[in-house]
Amino acid sequence: MMVAVEHHAEALPEAASPPALAIDGVSHSYGPRRALADVSLSIPPATFVVLLGLNGAGKSTLFSLITRLFATQHGQIRVFGHDIARAPGAALRRLGVVFQLRTLDLDLSVMQNLTYHAALHGIGRRSARQRAEDLLARVELSDRADDKARKLSGGQMRRVEIARALMHRPRLLLLDEPTVGLDIRARADILSYVRNLVAEEGVSVLWATHLIDEVSEADTVAVLHHGRLLAHGPARDVIAAAGARDIGSAFARLTEKVTGPPEKPA
Repeated sequence: MMVAVEHHAEALPEAASPPALAIDGVSHSYGPRRALADVSLSIPPATFVVLLGLNGAGKSTLFSLITRLFATQHGQIRVFGHDIARAPGAALRRLGVVFQLRTLDLDLSVMQNLTYHAALHGIGRRSARQRAEDLLARVELSDRADDKARKLSGGQMRRVEIARALMHRPRLLLLDEPTVGLDIRARADILSYVRNLVAEEGVSVLWATHLIDEVSEADTVAVLHHGRLLAHGPARDVIAAAGARDIGSAFARLTEKVTGPPEKPA
């Protein structure tokens, strides 16, 4: 059963901006196996949301649906009000993605990786190079612009992938297990950089992870387990509702009775 977390907020005016991401009643199955079961989740603009779940929870499936790698079977997904099934172009233009698996072309230079991505979005060569230079400066990799991607460390590759995802200036950034395999310092640097994007530039972020220590009590957290959304709200409220002392204890209490994925309806 999903933990209900109260939100005490003033009513929004009718003309308020739509959510950065709205997922309504989404279910997905691979044959007889149900990977997601009636998942609903909303991310307000300029918000950092942690999608917390163990491997196999359904995080990557959800990302594949948001990015249109998979067609939506049941439910609706909207990006800033644009339905990804009915208006995929408008939705995807507002979306930047860093997938769990590395996707840089290792035989291209860092700059070439960024400008090639820009070309796919119809950005002219001069503008693309200027944007790439600006973004590389922000991720502190200006001195590696002409190096082939294969020469970078794991943390540096991740920073380039984040820069690439921002080339077309999306308002929503999805990151699927972005710190897997990185050392403690690299993990902290990337997490800090992405949090700053939210605070300073108003980018909305959905950060998927299985690492409890990447959740701050100031974050909004969504707990996904065996395809079910068990809790969603400010981390402090999720902790309190679960009667726990911290997010790790809350996660353990929420998930201990959920032993497997829900059955697919007949």
